[in-house]
Amino acid sequence: MEVDVVVVGGGAMGSAAAWQLARRGRSVVLLEQFEQGHHIGASHGATRNFNMAYAEGDYLDLVTEAKDLWDELEGATGMQLLDLVGLVNHGNVRRLRDVRSSHAERGIESHFLPATEAAERWRGMNFRGDVLVVPGSGRVRAADALLALRHAAEAHGARFEYSTPARDIRVEGDRAVVVIDSGEITARRVVVTAGAWTSKLLGSTVPLPRLVVTQEQPAHFTPLDDSLTWPSFNHNPDPDDPRDAYWYGPVYGMLTPGEGIKAGWHGVGPVTDPDGRSFTPEPVQLEALVRYVREWLPGVDAESAAPMSCTYTSTANEDFVLDRFGPVVVGAGFSGHGFKFTPAVGRVLADLADGGGAPARFTARR
Repeated sequence: MEVDVVVVGGGAMGSAAAWQLARRGRSVVLLEQFEQGHHIGASHGATRNFNMAYAEGDYLDLVTEAKDLWDELEGATGMQLLDLVGLVNHGNVRRLRDVRSSHAERGIESHFLPATEAAERWRGMNFRGDVLVVPGSGRVRAADALLALRHAAEAHGARFEYSTPARDIRVEGDRAVVVIDSGEITARRVVVTAGAWTSKLLGSTVPLPRLVVTQEQPAHFTPLDDSLTWPSFNHNPDPDDPRDAYWYGPVYGMLTPGEGIKAGWHGVGPVTDPDGRSFTPEPVQLEALVRYVREWLPGVDAESAAPMSCTYTSTANEDFVLDRFGPVVVGAGFSGHGFKFTPAVGRVLADLADGGGAPARFTARR
């Protein structure tokens, strides 16, 4: 079989790349090693934060583009994908002032509230210092987004093949060959968006930076009062306050309708092999998360923790890898903060497949 592009990995990023490529008229086959809707990688679950609280211009440009593309995808599929309930950011106010300054330069709406006013508005949460509110943020309906991306890609002729692992990728001149159980597929480009399996699949084929796979262990907590309003949130420890010394790292969270308030440490789970995960929470980290919830989220039952499991595949600086090596395009290292950018990342990967470039921050060889 011969096609223009094979996409290896059918999570959010691969599905977005397939959509962007197919709408350009490319013949696209997407290969996903597991069944549709599996819970083994990084794209499953009902919700993710849609967070515009970045200070870096290239990330702000990418997330602004992503917002427009999420809206376009909603229009194309008739599915609601964003709930712009607002997002609050607190802790480490010095960093938040940088974010606010970058927002002001780009005309992104955000503002500070004093802790007392924020606590009055969001009674399920506690605050210690000034809070940066971003009204145009909120959450992405992640599971629905995967379906929407697939439907949009298939509407332009892309073919999604589930339970079809790529066994090998060979570079032959200016083309690539993907080996699957039923044979081989030759393509002008191969886009690899294999998440935690990226390094295993590519080996030494391309010079990637070190990608560390961790098993992350957020949990859902039951709200005590269904009348409370919940924004999405990010909370960074204050480096100057000893009361935060027990924290493992930053905390993120959001309301997941029907499941409760999701909260988790960011990027501190145990290093794991994606083919040998335990799927069970690390007990000391979970105990610390429950303590955090008890202290900072009075609107939930801290003892109701229902842990879940996902993977992060992280670079040392948490910047993504979006690059091309001959006929092989790689999207990797999304470091637990990539989902909000999904449709814009798909556009960048499609550009790379078509011979274009990516922002310098995301090239593996910078």
